[in-house]
Amino acid sequence: MTINYQYKNIQSPTKIILTDEQSAGHGDHWRILTDDMSHDVPEWLQKMIEQAAMPKGLNTSVSAKDSCLLLSENQPCHINQVLAMKNGKPECFINAYPCVDSPYGLSCKIERMIVNDNSHDAVLRLRTTDGSIIYAFDQLYTANRHIYQRDTAYFVNFSAWAHEIKLSEQNEVIKVEDQDAIRYHRAFNDIVAANDGKMPDDLQEQIKAWQPETKEQMAPVEINLGHMCAYLFGDTLGQEDEAWCQGQVLGKQETLFNGKTIILFDVVVLREQDADPFVMRIGALKTPDTASINVHDYVQANVWLQAAIYKENQQVAQSKAS
Repeated sequence: MTINYQYKNIQSPTKIILTDEQSAGHGDHWRILTDDMSHDVPEWLQKMIEQAAMPKGLNTSVSAKDSCLLLSENQPCHINQVLAMKNGKPECFINAYPCVDSPYGLSCKIERMIVNDNSHDAVLRLRTTDGSIIYAFDQLYTANRHIYQRDTAYFVNFSAWAHEIKLSEQNEVIKVEDQDAIRYHRAFNDIVAANDGKMPDDLQEQIKAWQPETKEQMAPVEINLGHMCAYLFGDTLGQEDEAWCQGQVLGKQETLFNGKTIILFDVVVLREQDADPFVMRIGALKTPDTASINVHDYVQANVWLQAAIYKENQQVAQSKAS
């Protein structure tokens, strides 16, 4: 009898370890939600235990016998709490942070993990199918930390908390006067419009052959920078999840977080040709300023970007990869 063994060399993504001194912690993140952290946060943590859930992430099962336990809540805005376990019982508190759930995501590969193993804080460096780089705090690192694989596509849900969100600057306009650039811009728009919004295979040839019909078509072009989509990640190691973005509001709704009204904005921050749009759900405290933001408005925001990777969503990533 012949027995055939198949060996699979499964490798985890590259991991960069941060010390406690290098980690920023979550003080600034709790301050998004309260001015009285010393009172409110312990009260919220105690309250969440009464209705806590155990998120599986990529795990098929979760056991209280694990060395660490991740607790969460089944709410749009909620708290994740990490506890150290011993003999199936909580031994000590490790970490806690506020989270926003999001239905929006992209297929990505995990290129790198920046991790504090003491606090279970992790920032993922993600590369999308079209090559964009996104950094996000991993909501489910405690549950997923032993499962992530290098060069594997995952569907990643993106959400954020807003340190600040406001209408974009509408007076930021640049004027394009270069005749070659104007010609390309006008030709591109005319040709795509004539093809029902789609780019023909011979687009470049048609642009070369395009000729203006009026003098007005070659007039300078004004581009409103306040109507652009953009995403910039942080430049400090371990804090790349602190991002700046600008984009258009696609949806708006309200929810509650421990008695506080939160507005959830669905914002597209990257919208490139032949690429899936990068949409994140951003949570912000309801104020007169945030309440005045409407669907279709363009906004600028400083956000704490979060990622969540769940097993039940992975058929989306696999279909993208195939």
